Amino acid sequence: MILNSNTLEMELNKIIETSNNNITITDENGIILRSNPNHWIMYGLKPDSYIGKSVYQFEEEGVLSPSINALVLKEEKYVRAMQHTKTGRVVMSTGFPVFNHSGRLIRAISFSQDQTEILNLQSQYKQLQQKIKGYQTEVEELRGKNLGQHPFLFRSTSMQQIFKTISRVAKTDATILFLGASGVGKSTLARAVHDQCLRKTEPFIEVNCSTIPETLFESEMFGYEPGSFTGAHKTGKQGLIEQADNGTLFLDEIGELPLAIQVKLLKVLQEKKIMRIGAKNERHVNFRLITATNQDLGKMVNEGRFRLDLFYRLNVIPLQIPALTERKEDIPILIQHYLQMMNEKYQTSKKLQPSTYEVLSNYDWPGNVRELENIIERVVLTIEEDTIYPQHLPFPLRQTLKEPVGNEYWNLEKKNAGKKSLKETLEEVEKHLIKRAFEECKTTYEMAKYLGISQPSVIYKMKKYQGEL
Repeated sequence: MILNSNTLEMELNKIIETSNNNITITDENGIILRSNPNHWIMYGLKPDSYIGKSVYQFEEEGVLSPSINALVLKEEKYVRAMQHTKTGRVVMSTGFPVFNHSGRLIRAISFSQDQTEILNLQSQYKQLQQKIKGYQTEVEELRGKNLGQHPFLFRSTSMQQIFKTISRVAKTDATILFLGASGVGKSTLARAVHDQCLRKTEPFIEVNCSTIPETLFESEMFGYEPGSFTGAHKTGKQGLIEQADNGTLFLDEIGELPLAIQVKLLKVLQEKKIMRIGAKNERHVNFRLITATNQDLGKMVNEGRFRLDLFYRLNVIPLQIPALTERKEDIPILIQHYLQMMNEKYQTSKKLQPSTYEVLSNYDWPGNVRELENIIERVVLTIEEDTIYPQHLPFPLRQTLKEPVGNEYWNLEKKNAGKKSLKETLEEVEKHLIKRAFEECKTTYEMAKYLGISQPSVIYKMKKYQGEL
């Protein structure tokens, strides 16, 4: 069947109107003959305000910078270039010359596609890579100047103030009480104090008060003489307090101590003497006391669950350690620190994809530093790939993957990692943007405005990705 000119005209117009690209056709003088109406919004023009206008005029006015059709007419060959529009968009344009039978150039046709979103994603990715390099350098510097063998890395103002206080009191024998939620690093801070104090070459004895049964607490803490009770070791046993002699005794979870044990501990603190079970004579002990708890000891005193006199003994230098969610600026360097530590520990060379840093940095970390350390150790040990992507993270963290701002590009890199072509990768990005517009807009007209394309193009793309949105 032979199509008449009117039918061909209609077909050509429909092809141009529904194309994914902005198609612009000019004559040999640069006058625009046809183009996609709504695509000109990205150039800052209203639809249908360009027909019959010269691309040279638009170039002079800065609407087209540069005009691809003008370049094709000038050079009479295939041209490809990036355009920068008044509206802040970046457009990839390709132009082709059309010659008649006698070889005279009669038309210039250009195809343009908005690359702004992709370039923004690439820019964000590069920025994240630079951040990661900065974190690596900062961690090395902090490790180099940190306290002793138990580094506590930070950059937050709150932790700077805490470490200033620690530096001032570490060389004294003042009792320190670390307060804060589980996992904030209280035991690490206690070791940091010991590493700075005058007793640093002596023992550091850590006792978790919540793990010792009340029936065994006295024998564990104070020790016993040979034959003191049935089952006692024939040579007796030195208690934990005695083991800390001349060093540091760290009592973690001090709020878990039963009242009966609190009385005995208070006596030791007051007199610096202990009596082994079954012994007749007291032994002098000299130690520096550090305690920690995640409970409100003041409230426990009011409720009769903690002795007031012991509370006063412990509450000499109270230091409240903020939760990790309250010092977000510390998270990136802690991530890098534990990643390096686990790679060294397990002789691996794992690295985190930049958007994985973003997911980890934006997580609330209810388990604080301990949870962060455990997560890093888990993924280093369980992921086969050298690069850890967001989808490799445990479920609670993956929940944050529902379009976190600035993280959309992890899909793009993941697709590229699978050796997909540029066309396939661009389709993935396009599908992602269409899906986001579909979720945020109520009508296809709103989607067209949101995406900067025509409404028919929106309909075409929705049909193209039907079932995937």
